[in-house]
Amino acid sequence: MRAMQQIAKTGLAFRKMHGLGNDFVVIDLRASEAGITTALVQAIADRHRGVGFDQLALVSEGSGDAHLTFFNADGSTSAACGNATRCIARLLMDESGSTEVRMSTDRGILVARDSGDGLVSVNMGPPQLDWQEIPLAEAMDTLELPIEGAPTATGMGNPHCTFFVEDAEAIPLEEFGRRYETHPLYPQRTNVQVAQVTGPDRIRMRVWERGVGVTLASGSSSCATAVAAARRGLTGRSVRIDLDGGSLQVDWREDGVWMTGPTAHVFDGVLTTDFLKDLP
Repeated sequence: MRAMQQIAKTGLAFRKMHGLGNDFVVIDLRASEAGITTALVQAIADRHRGVGFDQLALVSEGSGDAHLTFFNADGSTSAACGNATRCIARLLMDESGSTEVRMSTDRGILVARDSGDGLVSVNMGPPQLDWQEIPLAEAMDTLELPIEGAPTATGMGNPHCTFFVEDAEAIPLEEFGRRYETHPLYPQRTNVQVAQVTGPDRIRMRVWERGVGVTLASGSSSCATAVAAARRGLTGRSVRIDLDGGSLQVDWREDGVWMTGPTAHVFDGVLTTDFLKDLP
């Protein structure tokens, strides 16, 4: 509470970033004692009265170059956020002059690299394929769930449910995603993807993120979809994922699932004392 009162007196600096339109507010706490409450996260997430984001990312001191903590727009937490991790990796590499950084997260230590031409690659770690790790509510084969459409379940530090469909554009994603996000098989809710194989090692994918809704892109969802497609024999282990906001390259390697794509730093700002003063 004291930390919240302090930032309400001084304001709170932030960065706005995005990866293919999957947008983030990034707050650097490495030299701050600011307290980030659920109410504050929800207030910043409001696209009309706040800033707006799909996820909020906190950067703090930790193992490696920094520790990352992620919040969804509804104030819930997530152990993983692939595009935000790539964006913050770009900031850390620009700051240090290095071409590689290591970041600790609730998912584990993630390594990111400068891939040239404005691209950043991050190793999101090995996929979680066992029902308990994802997690699901009961023991079952995660390759084809007992849900209409036989989707595949994958964990990437957060749970995913991937439906392979004939036409990804024809799915009413707002209704579809909302319905399956809270399916009883997913006790922690789930991200929902509709994926259409459009060519050799190429997938058109649309995504509903738990705690957020429809997003233009999702890094962890892209990784989960690539893993699911490879497991089902629909593609190889290196695929291009075409999202509403652009394309990512995903490579499922022995050391983990690598994702590569562009990042964008849009602007820096300060949350004013007037905005912060009445928040609990």
